[in-house]
Amino acid sequence: MSKKIEKEEFKKVIENKGKETRKKTEKAINEYKEFALKGNVLDMAIGVVIGTAFTSIVNTLVSSIITPLLGLLTNKVDLSSLFITLHGPKTSTIAEAKAAGSLILTYGELLNAILYFFIISFTLFIVVKFIKKGKKKEKEVIEKTTKICPYCYSEIPIKATRCAHCTSILNENCNTKVKKTDIKN
Repeated sequence: MSKKIEKEEFKKVIENKGKETRKKTEKAINEYKEFALKGNVLDMAIGVVIGTAFTSIVNTLVSSIITPLLGLLTNKVDLSSLFITLHGPKTSTIAEAKAAGSLILTYGELLNAILYFFIISFTLFIVVKFIKKGKKKEKEVIEKTTKICPYCYSEIPIKATRCAHCTSILNENCNTKVKKTDIKN
């Protein structure tokens, strides 16, 4: 009988541990959901994804359009191929210099990186300016819904005929005060 009792106790211990583990797992999952579904985390994740896609667009813009146009203006010079040999045999390309074991300074890549930076910052400037312009128009469309009481200077609904704060009677214009003689009893 002692073996049956031990088995039953063992089963109870296992069931209790299983329940505890499920509760802890559910709690951890709920905490994770609360963290992951907060607006800040989602906004940041969306920003990272959009930023990655935007970087791809800018890289393509620079390498496919801007750099060749600059090459035309600079007598077909490819910025990324510009380098200075610091030590070793002088060569005409970066690949040859690396193959020869020369110590080189590839300043053309730095120029490309600076160009990318200016294109990205200028593009972001244009995008932000466009968004701000849209928000400005949106603000202009919103009608005025409140006015200021000329007596207590509290903000009240625009259609109010009596101030909710000081109980003064207001006329249509709200900028002029109603005299007590104008009030009919």
